[in-house]
Amino acid sequence: MKPFTYERVETPAQAAAAVLRTPGAKFIAGGTNLLDLMKLQIETPPHLVDINSLGLDRIEATPAGGLRIGALVRNSDLAADVRVRRDYGVLSRALSAGASGQLRNKATTAGNLLQRTRCPYFYDTNQPCNKRQPGSGCSAIGSATRSFAVIGATQACIAIHPSDMAVALRVLDATVETTRADGRSRRIPIADFHRLPGDTPHLEAAIEPSELITSVTLPPPVGGVQKYHKVRDRASYAFALVSVATIVQPDGRLRVGFGGMAAKPWRVEASEGEISRGARAVVAAAFADARPAADNAFKLQLAERALAAMLSESRV
Repeated sequence: MKPFTYERVETPAQAAAAVLRTPGAKFIAGGTNLLDLMKLQIETPPHLVDINSLGLDRIEATPAGGLRIGALVRNSDLAADVRVRRDYGVLSRALSAGASGQLRNKATTAGNLLQRTRCPYFYDTNQPCNKRQPGSGCSAIGSATRSFAVIGATQACIAIHPSDMAVALRVLDATVETTRADGRSRRIPIADFHRLPGDTPHLEAAIEPSELITSVTLPPPVGGVQKYHKVRDRASYAFALVSVATIVQPDGRLRVGFGGMAAKPWRVEASEGEISRGARAVVAAAFADARPAADNAFKLQLAERALAAMLSESRV
């Protein structure tokens, strides 16, 4: 790990200003991803800004009837919250499927959204990777691509986003709230928060490096049957090959999001209208532009089967 300086701050605006002052600086809270990357010298921030004392660790009702989840709410606390379990079951289930109990006790809401890919070539500093070194190339292309993206990938990057929580937030139509160094705040729909790689795969989220996530807001609950299913190579502490988040609303309408398929949670709202024709039609519409490789084409069939099983359990 390379040397770095460290400071604590008292307000979100101070945190953002502190990161803005030092190019390459990073916020740190739980540190479950960042510290690992620093040990491998994939991330080499010269300065860390500790945001744990900012009071962003509460879950509060909003005037509109939804919930505001502080950026520092730990994953285990969010999954266990009675309001989340009752009204946003898909989120509680997605969080419980992630990582291990020890990590969920430290990992935060904002950190989960911003966690970096688990692509092995990203972690191997001997291999070119456009996420680590823009313009160096993508070592994953032409390799064994079983775990990589089937849609939204480019010649610059074929990695996937690893978050379970983000897939659930996508079907819940969450909004990410941020603060900038000048104190201004903004709201970003979760659909626009994560970026596809394009020619700049190192730019993974639609925020500036010094922009601090302060909360995630959930709209009023839609009710219905909410499920999250994660298909992985082992029963725990593994990232998804394919994950599916569903909400079958009381009026029979479907919301469905997929993980393990792209560099962002994948949801195509127009495909959800195909629910009357079954899971195959929904998946076909959602992944009409998919370009799978020979060894990850199975993900499309796996997504279809997982969705079909979930719809059956939801009596659709």
